[in-house]
Amino acid sequence: MAGPLRVSEVGPESASRWDALVASQAGASTYHSWVWRDITAEEFGCRSHYLAAIDGAGDWHGVLPLVRLKSRLFGDFLVSLPFFNYGGALATGPAADAALLEAAGALATRLGVSHIEYRDQRPREGWPVRTDKVAMLLDLAATPDEQWAAFGSKLRAQIRRPEKEGATTRFGGAELVPDFYRVFARNMRDLGTPVYGQSLFRRIAERLPAGARVAVVYLQGQPVAAGFTLRHGDRVEIPWASSLRDWNRVGVNMQLYWSILKDAIGSGARQFDFGRSSVDAGTYRFKAQWGATPRQLYWHYWLKPGQAMPNLTPASPKYALAVRAWQRLPVVVANLVGPRIVRNLP
Repeated sequence: MAGPLRVSEVGPESASRWDALVASQAGASTYHSWVWRDITAEEFGCRSHYLAAIDGAGDWHGVLPLVRLKSRLFGDFLVSLPFFNYGGALATGPAADAALLEAAGALATRLGVSHIEYRDQRPREGWPVRTDKVAMLLDLAATPDEQWAAFGSKLRAQIRRPEKEGATTRFGGAELVPDFYRVFARNMRDLGTPVYGQSLFRRIAERLPAGARVAVVYLQGQPVAAGFTLRHGDRVEIPWASSLRDWNRVGVNMQLYWSILKDAIGSGARQFDFGRSSVDAGTYRFKAQWGATPRQLYWHYWLKPGQAMPNLTPASPKYALAVRAWQRLPVVVANLVGPRIVRNLP
């Protein structure tokens, strides 16, 4: 390292240097890449503060993406990163890591925000932390046949069921987003959760043509299950997936996941990320039956003096009434109003 580190907020002219640092870090996720700064700004109208730790020779030693959320309902705070599963600082060593976090705290104080949420994949000693979520990861076999052989007989029977009913799966990009969204939006309404706008998924598919993939299961000519996957290195992640409750008896979600796993193996991926879950919740058990194992996630917090750790999870009892009311909305109304609300939710 040449001389002391300085931490600076960087702009679009530094995008290539930013992405080069991200590519060099084993703990990076797709969401650390610069393109997500643009997607977040365009889709949600958020102001971002992207910090880089740079030495006296101009060499980069770390980056930290921060997005500011300002909401009348939930307050004013920074997240790394909101809307997605992963974030936090990436650094080549402890000095750069510490410099980034110190600069972020100073930025938060200057902005007057209540807290910073870091969606880390590793623990930090002495930080306030939430540990109620885990990532569910599956190390993939070398071939679909080997993966199939690793499944139990009950799981294989569940996968075969929708095939016998005539279900088919199609893969693509932006052209499949409308069919994906038909399923996703209805399922989110049924869960009582405001939905992202269809434009978010179209932006991602268009901006990441090599890293984003859409899968849709059709039955009787209609989309009945759908998933949106993202590729980073040798890992494929499925941050968004849904199926229509009317067809769950057929097991269309089983066909969706098996089709996606086969596709990931065929692309050379070595690991599949089923996304985050609460331990022993229904989604946790669903993912575990495929052989996925939990990896602890650590959501650390910088807190303004006197500020308590936030509890902005849908499971919070104070949101129960809003969830029930949302479930009663017509889908067309939920799709219209949801994107205006969800931009305020981390």
